[in-house]
Amino acid sequence: MQPGNDTWISGFLLLRFSEEPEVQPLIFGLFLSMYLITVFGNLLIILAVSSDPDLHTPMYFFLSNLSFVDICFTSTTIPKMLWNIQTQNKGITYEGCITQIYFFTLSAVLDIFLLTVMAYDRFVAICHPLHYTVIMNPRLCALLVLMSWIICLLNSLLQSLMVLRLSFCTNLKIPHFFRELNQMIQLACSDTFLNNMVMYFAAVLMGGGPFTGVLYSYSKIVSCICGISSAQGKYKAFSTCASHLSVVSLFYCTMLGVYLSSAGTHSSQSSATASVMYTVVTPMLNPFIYSLRNKDIKRALKAFFVKQTTNDPLSKY
Repeated sequence: MQPGNDTWISGFLLLRFSEEPEVQPLIFGLFLSMYLITVFGNLLIILAVSSDPDLHTPMYFFLSNLSFVDICFTSTTIPKMLWNIQTQNKGITYEGCITQIYFFTLSAVLDIFLLTVMAYDRFVAICHPLHYTVIMNPRLCALLVLMSWIICLLNSLLQSLMVLRLSFCTNLKIPHFFRELNQMIQLACSDTFLNNMVMYFAAVLMGGGPFTGVLYSYSKIVSCICGISSAQGKYKAFSTCASHLSVVSLFYCTMLGVYLSSAGTHSSQSSATASVMYTVVTPMLNPFIYSLRNKDIKRALKAFFVKQTTNDPLSKY
C-alpha cells in the first residue's frame, strides 16, 4: 500500500434502511418474521422429503438441496442485519466482510446451479419419460449436486482471495445492508482491474452458462408439450414443471431487477430495497410455491405430523 493514501482497516460501516429510530423496531420485526418464515418453510420441505420414501426421487432430492441452500443464503445476511439493528451498531469487521462475501457468493451461485440441474431434471422427465429412471439415476443425481458444490466452493474461494489483495482508503461506508463483492471492489483504493476481470468472467461463466442451460431445457420442454395431442396431457406435462418455472422466473427476474435498478439510479436506498427481493423474498416464497399445489409434499407433511402425534406419549392422556 502507498503511505498517505491507503490505511489498514479494521472494519466497515453498513447502510440502514432508515435512520429514523421509530422505524427501526418495525424493520426489525418485519425482517425477523421473513427470516423465520424462510427457515421454517424450507425446513418443512427438507423434513417432508427426508421422512417420506415416496419422495426419494431426483426432483425432490434436488428440491431439498435447494431448500437447504436457501436457508444458508438468507442466513448470510439477515441475522447480522438484525443484530446491527438491535445493538444500534452499523459496524462489521474486515474479517466479517470477507466471510460474508464468501458464503453469500457460495449460496447465490449454488442456487443458480441447482435451479439449472432441476431444469435438466424436468427436461428429461417430460422429453424422455421412458428413460427417466435410467438417465436420472441416484449416482448421476449425487454427482450433479457434488460437482455444483465443488465448483461454487472454488469460485467463492477465488473471489474472496481476490478481495484480500486489495487495499482500502478511509471511506469505509458500504451503501448496502450487506456486503456484496462489487461493493467491496468499488471501495478499494488499489488497482481493481484484475478483480473486475475475474468477477465479470465468473459472472458470465457461472451465471450466463446455467441460464443458457435453463433456456435450452425449457425450449425443449415447450416443444415437447406442444407436440402432445390431448389437452389433458399438455396440462399434466406442464404442471410437473410449473413450480420450478415459477421459482426460476422469480429468482432471475428479481436479480435482474436489482442490477437494473442499481445501474439506473444512484440511490443506495433503492438498490438495497431491490436486493431484498432476491436475498429474502425469493427464498421465503420458494416453499409456498413448491408446496401449495403439491399434493405429495402436503401428504408427506400430514403423514409426518400425524405419526408424531400418535407416537407422542402425552397424546394418549
